[in-house]
Amino acid sequence: MAFVLELQFSFSQPYLRNYLAGIVREFDIPATVVQKEGKILCAFASEHPALAECLDAVARRLPASCFLSGSRHYGIEGDPEVLPEVAAEYPVSLGVCAECQKEMLDPASRRYYYPFTCCAHCGGQYAFFEAYPFTRENTSLRYVRPCAACESETRERGRFEGHRLASCHDCGIPVRLCSGGSERYANDPGSFRTLFEVAAKALRDGKRLKVKTTMGWRRFFALEAFAPDRALLLCDPGKITELFSMTTDEFGVLAGIERPLLHVAVKDGPLRDRVGRSCDVKYPDDGFTVLLAKELQRLGIAVVAYEAADEAAEAEMVMEHDIALEPQRELRLFVQREVRRVAEGERVCFPARLSPARPVLAAAHGLAGIPDAGTMLFDRPEHFDSVAVEQAVVLEGETHAWHSRRKSVMQDEASFMSVIAEHGLFGKRCVGAHFEEEPSFLYYDGRKVIRLVPPRPFEPASLLERIASLRDGSDRLVENLRSKLPQTWEKLRALEGRQTATLFEAAAVILGLEDESVRGVEREALRFIGKGGLQVDTHVRDNRFDHAAFLASLISYRLAGVDSVLVAYSLFESFGDYCSDILQQIRAKTQAEHFILSGSRFAQASLFARMQRNLKMTPPKMNVNFPVGRENAVVGAVYL
Repeated sequence: MAFVLELQFSFSQPYLRNYLAGIVREFDIPATVVQKEGKILCAFASEHPALAECLDAVARRLPASCFLSGSRHYGIEGDPEVLPEVAAEYPVSLGVCAECQKEMLDPASRRYYYPFTCCAHCGGQYAFFEAYPFTRENTSLRYVRPCAACESETRERGRFEGHRLASCHDCGIPVRLCSGGSERYANDPGSFRTLFEVAAKALRDGKRLKVKTTMGWRRFFALEAFAPDRALLLCDPGKITELFSMTTDEFGVLAGIERPLLHVAVKDGPLRDRVGRSCDVKYPDDGFTVLLAKELQRLGIAVVAYEAADEAAEAEMVMEHDIALEPQRELRLFVQREVRRVAEGERVCFPARLSPARPVLAAAHGLAGIPDAGTMLFDRPEHFDSVAVEQAVVLEGETHAWHSRRKSVMQDEASFMSVIAEHGLFGKRCVGAHFEEEPSFLYYDGRKVIRLVPPRPFEPASLLERIASLRDGSDRLVENLRSKLPQTWEKLRALEGRQTATLFEAAAVILGLEDESVRGVEREALRFIGKGGLQVDTHVRDNRFDHAAFLASLISYRLAGVDSVLVAYSLFESFGDYCSDILQQIRAKTQAEHFILSGSRFAQASLFARMQRNLKMTPPKMNVNFPVGRENAVVGAVYL
């Protein structure tokens, strides 16, 4: 009889499975560890004397995860006879696990305050990766030879077993801190500790700090320099519930090994005055941010602002090293009760594999998919050697030739198809909506994708004139806008003079938001705490969405003095009604079996909730293992 530990893990990437297998190997227990159908199953030899100790270690050390929802145990017939294998085909891009953080903060460790600390199953390994297969020789650390102790660790059972990037103070990477023409170097425990102390004090004193972390260049600021396009780094975990209004689920997501960006409500009054009612937050992820946050916490600083940067970004103080890095785009997560979806980003989702394979190369948004070992392998194209394929399928607008036979696809088609491919709905009739800046509606007849209602590009030219001519009395609406809200009227006039603008930019202007973008409208909507919104005009004219009627509706509410928070919330609810109504009409005509949703706008809380409510009899399918936003196009392009 085998003892089975079952983990409910709704993600296809194998990092948690590998971490679990690594722990089991430490205790020399025969076991089988399998990941399939949203579960990780670990069957142990039940009579092994170290089983209880191993299970205790699993409970203490297995990292928390955004996608881990529960566990159970039971017995089955048959005992495993061999140790489980760790299958780390490509590098991870995760937070530093708790065991590695302990090692960094232990004065007796060989890695005390060493910011490149990570084990075989955690940390920002991907940024060092250069080519397949994933070996140390194919990373930017190939010239950094591990010392005898590190080399020994990689051959012994434990979390460093098979680690391609092992290093410590004795064989590691020096870091320098540059400020005002002077340089300070760190290459041992004491100098590294001093380096982070100095950097933290510089932030406290209002200086900008740029750091070359293992997740890429980041620029840090004191809280006073917060801006809407920046996020907050949470330095003191004990202060999180004092500063922010988070559900238990949101708190757990932030602390998960994936370390995503999450948009949350601000509770603390002084912090709200500084950053607004909601903002993006992140828990420290790699060794650099973990150690910087520790020193900031010692100074009594609970949060600092930060942003992704590059080597050219200006700062009064720079912490850097000489190892080349190619980091991935940040992971942004959407959380709605039990639902977890990646809204956008590369981290955690890529590299990835998906079946079936096809003889094509797909390219979109700096990612590529190629046939490899019977599956499609998705990663950045610079990591691949040449590959023999019949044609290239590329996103519209891609300039690289890729192949003599080339087929271009649209973003909405590719994103829509990515959901079909991920859920294995080939041959099934599906109807779906894709929503980024403009909603579009598509149909899959089991063989090909048909754009039934393409997105209608927003045209800013003559916008006010079109609103004024909508219907009788609309001209008075525009005149009232000019007389009562002249600043808004002037901004819309300026918008008319631009060659390109988006519907949500116009909506943000009408609502009087400081952040005149779709992000600003989404953040305003998140401030709403009521139970229901107003009806915003999302009617169709000539079988297409009517931008002028939609914006006229917003102007009417603004002139009536309706709070911008309620209007922002309402417009997303109304889009939810609009999308679900069109989908149901198309389904009635086509007898489609499944609803599909793609596009990052569906990672907006009120819109997603409305779609769930309206389509509850046939719950819509979305990407689970890939972003619902633009990056999923590389997956769908393969199968179009």
